[in-house]
Amino acid sequence: MVVVDKTKLEALFSDIVQWRRYLHTYPELSFQEVHTPVFIAEKLESLGLEVKRNVGGRGVVATLRGEKPGPTIALRADFDALPIEEENEVSYQSQNPGVMHACGHDGHAAALLGVATVLAEKKQDINGAVVFLFQHAEEKPPGGAQEMIKDGCLDGVDAVFGAHVATDIPLGQVNVTSGPIMAAVDAFTIHVQGKGGHGARPHNTKDAVMAGTQLVTELQQIVSRRVDPMDTAVVTVGVFQAGTAFNVIADSAHIEGTVRTFNETTREQIEEEIRAIVKGVEHSTHVSCDVDYLNGYPPLVNPEYETKVLGEVAAGTLGEDAVISAPAALGGEDFAFYLQERPGQFFHVGARTEDENTQFPHHHPRFNFDEEALLNIGKLFMGLVERYLSK
Repeated sequence: MVVVDKTKLEALFSDIVQWRRYLHTYPELSFQEVHTPVFIAEKLESLGLEVKRNVGGRGVVATLRGEKPGPTIALRADFDALPIEEENEVSYQSQNPGVMHACGHDGHAAALLGVATVLAEKKQDINGAVVFLFQHAEEKPPGGAQEMIKDGCLDGVDAVFGAHVATDIPLGQVNVTSGPIMAAVDAFTIHVQGKGGHGARPHNTKDAVMAGTQLVTELQQIVSRRVDPMDTAVVTVGVFQAGTAFNVIADSAHIEGTVRTFNETTREQIEEEIRAIVKGVEHSTHVSCDVDYLNGYPPLVNPEYETKVLGEVAAGTLGEDAVISAPAALGGEDFAFYLQERPGQFFHVGARTEDENTQFPHHHPRFNFDEEALLNIGKLFMGLVERYLSK
């Protein structure tokens, strides 16, 4: 039976902080991670784990095999950064111009390295195996998860878990919620091609601005009139570009937007509705349109049983009062792909305190968090390992 002494993780806290701050100092963008996976792989290899590099592109997978048979549990951390110029005045400020760890992925990787370090000493007590998934490119669709899965990172895995620091949750709390907790994130681009001309002779033109504005208006009817009101959905147009002069009818328009949904049925319906609306506007305004629809990450749905398990582990590890259930968010996360393949859980761990520096939102140039949250992530991961591999 594996019994994890969580005080060993606490004793490692200064190392975890050091690793996190090193990664924070040298952030790398999605699909451009070069030094980060090398740093992670070398740490894991020094622990005597089975390490695979370049999994699915730039991912790192390490396996700790116990000396007794049993199930296999996977723990995932991402490690990519964002194209943001950091404004934090800290000793570990980003040294890569225009690139910043503004979402906590540096902390996720450091916390999981800490867990691997502690568990590597417990090999003789483990019934089964622990797979450590260090994933690249979470921030940029199509993401790194799908390619890592195709490359076999979940082969033999029975359950998979991931965690995320959250500055909208107080330190010491953990969000334990079943069902859809994060949205499918899709994007669309519509190019409208008309026929330009003089503003005083509209009858000789095919007005791309008029067609484009009609499209934007009709797209807003999808959620209000065509989607079941009980299903949450968002259709937002964020870009509309057209025209060059006040007295010239534009020959083209460019539209970009995003779609957020919590189930595949609504997701598919909205794409169909967008394409149908475009065809209708083409017919009524005599323009031609090209639609590019990108299916990004699917909705992230936590299964009920694993939510129950996480709740029990969290209550036993952090206390009954630590367990909360927060509303679903319309942000996306490619951990959803893992949960399409295996049961598991994705959870947010509180990282906000009264310190102003921990209260900025994710993807903000002053984003930061209380590093004690990394201990809580580590303790929860180890509690899950203890629960699954003690059978």
